[in-house]
Amino acid sequence: MMAARFFAKAAWDYTILLLGALLLAIECFTWALVALLLNVLLPAATARRVGRVGAMWGFRAYLAVMEALGAWRLDLEELDTLRDVGPLIIAPNHPCLLDAVLLVSRLPNAVCVMKGALLTNFLLGPAARLARYVRNDSLVRLVARSREELCAGGQLLLFPEGTRSVAQPVGPFTEAVGALARRCNVPVQVVIIEANSGFLGKGWSIAARPDLPLVYRARLGRRFDPPRDVRAFTVELERYFSRELASRNAAQVVPDCAVAAVQDAHRIRG
Repeated sequence: MMAARFFAKAAWDYTILLLGALLLAIECFTWALVALLLNVLLPAATARRVGRVGAMWGFRAYLAVMEALGAWRLDLEELDTLRDVGPLIIAPNHPCLLDAVLLVSRLPNAVCVMKGALLTNFLLGPAARLARYVRNDSLVRLVARSREELCAGGQLLLFPEGTRSVAQPVGPFTEAVGALARRCNVPVQVVIIEANSGFLGKGWSIAARPDLPLVYRARLGRRFDPPRDVRAFTVELERYFSRELASRNAAQVVPDCAVAAVQDAHRIRG
């Protein structure tokens, strides 16, 4: 009986994940077609606003459908307080591929920094160009475009690790966040993303099945002023993330140990 339940749950989990991948691909493809047309018809300021709000609501709808199917449980409401605070560099840790989707789904004026190859990808490129996302191909152009979007009220989304976390609790940081904050003279808002699984993280096998539902939480951390010393700021930022994530993981161990102790006590009495 237990084996049958295990295989039934495994089959259902794989079905949900496949449906999720298909749904996201269809949504991106449809929005890409619409974005191609809007890029031609709309003036730049309107296109920027429509592109970012469209991305927010599209991702939010996708996340809601998947949550209803039991794929995950989300706690992202703290991000809503950032909507009206003006230009910021939003600096989150990067445990998995879903991080940008989670963040953009709550931020109507998010400006993603993207690799050039992604901006030429048909599923993502038209929508990214509509929203005036920033290409990360050279530091000079990155600073110029970032300053332009920040001056227009945007909030730049930039992962300090530069890629998904390659170590725990975070991988080594680049100096990009500090350099942009200094040159554009905007504060850096830390966002801590917590997940109960390594699903879609660095090194995760695409054939591996996570235990659903996944749990994701985004909480606001410290807001740093624009730095004077970029290198010192980067070291401080990395230490801050390490402390925050390590303390959170340690706090989660206590209830787990307590539950295990109670279970052992029941087995001994039995």
